[in-house]
Amino acid sequence: MTRQRKESEAPYHHLVEKDPEAAIALFWKAINAGDRVDSALKDMAVVMKQQDRAEEAIEAVKAFRDRCSKQAQESLDNVLIDLYKKCGKIEEQIDLLKQKLKMIHQGEAFNRKATKTARSHGRKFQVTVRQETSRILGNLGWAYMQRGNYVAAEAVYHKAQSFDPDANKACNLCLCLIKQTRYAEAKSVIDDILQGKLLGSDEPKSRNRAQELLRELETCQSSSMFSEPSGLSLEDAFVEGLDQLTSQWTPYRSRRLPIFEEISPFMDQLAC
Repeated sequence: MTRQRKESEAPYHHLVEKDPEAAIALFWKAINAGDRVDSALKDMAVVMKQQDRAEEAIEAVKAFRDRCSKQAQESLDNVLIDLYKKCGKIEEQIDLLKQKLKMIHQGEAFNRKATKTARSHGRKFQVTVRQETSRILGNLGWAYMQRGNYVAAEAVYHKAQSFDPDANKACNLCLCLIKQTRYAEAKSVIDDILQGKLLGSDEPKSRNRAQELLRELETCQSSSMFSEPSGLSLEDAFVEGLDQLTSQWTPYRSRRLPIFEEISPFMDQLAC
């Protein structure tokens, strides 16, 4: 970023802290004037979210994203996902996350490269295809959990862990298993966290949550009168479909993978 650009953006950042509503008005002015629309639209949506105007922010992003560059579209998708979370729009969130997964597996999101540069809290870092796939699957699993669809969430978290396992997703997977009264499997997941086998297991937040899940598990076990389900489930079929996708996945090609057509019906059924 040039010195001139930094100086031109400084008043916006100062105004956001001092008078968010005035900052939103300036962002609107910049968008209408075609002045750095990429950053203006994204920043305006973020400020609107902070001002409890998330619904309005969603409409703004949808209406004006066609004025933004191709490079800004993925970032705007991430903004939309956060806005959908804020508004409790689970269906829209799920649909967009599926679309992002589809773009990755078609080689579009990474421009057929093995890594891409990501940005978080002002710093840049490299992200691999597997890491990004796991992150999006984790978000998709969380969205299913918000709907109480623990079968779908479990299937997605299992696949996310196969790409890039960590303690946070393991905790969510454990909760999905507890909700399905599959206590032995849940205990195994908790043990992996408490024994430090997963990335992030040593973080206090992860360990505390694992301990909470262990207490919840013990309470459920002592009061449960139900046996664990058995047999082939919709989740099994969904996981099998994801496994086929993984085996056929070649992110460096631009061809459309037919396996996604096979997975879509499972995703739609699981979302019901």
